[in-house]
Amino acid sequence: MTDLVFSFLTALMLVIIATPALIKVAKLKHLVDEPGDERKLHRRSVPTIGGIMIFAGTIIGYCLWFPSSSAGDLGQNYEVLGALQEFKFLIASMFILFFLGLKDDIIGVSPTKKLLIHLVVAFILVMMADIRITQFWGLFFIDDKLPFWLSVAFSVFVYIVIVNAINLIDGVDGLAAGIGFIAAMTFAFWFYGTGDLPLALLATSLGGSLAGFLFYNWNPAKIFMGDSGSLIIGVVIYVLAVRMIEFPMDQLPGRMSVVSKPVLAMAILAYPLIDTLRVFIKRTIQGRSPFSADKNHIHHKLLSLGIGHVGTSLILYSFTIFIILLTFFTPAHTPNFSLAVVGGSAVLLTNIVFMIKRKSNK
Repeated sequence: MTDLVFSFLTALMLVIIATPALIKVAKLKHLVDEPGDERKLHRRSVPTIGGIMIFAGTIIGYCLWFPSSSAGDLGQNYEVLGALQEFKFLIASMFILFFLGLKDDIIGVSPTKKLLIHLVVAFILVMMADIRITQFWGLFFIDDKLPFWLSVAFSVFVYIVIVNAINLIDGVDGLAAGIGFIAAMTFAFWFYGTGDLPLALLATSLGGSLAGFLFYNWNPAKIFMGDSGSLIIGVVIYVLAVRMIEFPMDQLPGRMSVVSKPVLAMAILAYPLIDTLRVFIKRTIQGRSPFSADKNHIHHKLLSLGIGHVGTSLILYSFTIFIILLTFFTPAHTPNFSLAVVGGSAVLLTNIVFMIKRKSNK
């Protein structure tokens, strides 16, 4: 537990202390997002390279407090040994995505190149690190393990969806960082409860970085995370979500076995997943590319109701926490019922927002 607290505080303090200098450099070098586009919600120049601090805080917090063992001990500690084997692939993937995002934040990257790089990262994580979904634990009435080819294809799809979903909700001050923080800390508590210290450590390192970043990303934001930040959040959450789903049932302590793991993983990501699915379907129906930009996201609707950045973020934080807690009140032995309750509640609540009409002032 001490290592988890220290990893969180290390990442938190690093980001809080170093971000002002980054903001100053970004402004001097004009690495900022200028207002003007009708889709942009800010009215002043804001640095866009905050992902540098999220990346640095997560990496440093994770590396400094990673469990240390002698070579002999590692032979007996399969949990730490497995984490070390995954470590190199995760770090490599994070570096690739960080530089992809940083380049996109500064000069832009074509959608084709982005997709190719994402496929490379997916290959590293799914094929080389073997971080993939192999079973649904009764969800969708599937009890058997997936065929290898289907497991690989589905895992690559899940990776692409998660990374893009996190990126798409980064449209309101503090929103993506706050949702990412809630997700990271939920994973941290879950893995701590199961005794998986390395994965809990990864989650607390990300959580600490995002908590520190929120000091400067809260409305009015002094800095944006950009793609370099959202991609790092996405890849870490993908790894944590898959490892949660794949955690052996017979090793779960009693208090952690009362919830369906796949449903909980989806509940943690309920807002970005539902928002992404909704806008993709709407754009497709309208005959536009699913990846075309618009102002049809849930947070845009909340802003149009006059709620503001702070209110919008707090509402969506509360929504996320509610959906996560709701999962623990549905039985794990009936995952399809659990998904129906949790998923149905999430869809209903998000659609209510679009039924509300703003009253005009007379």
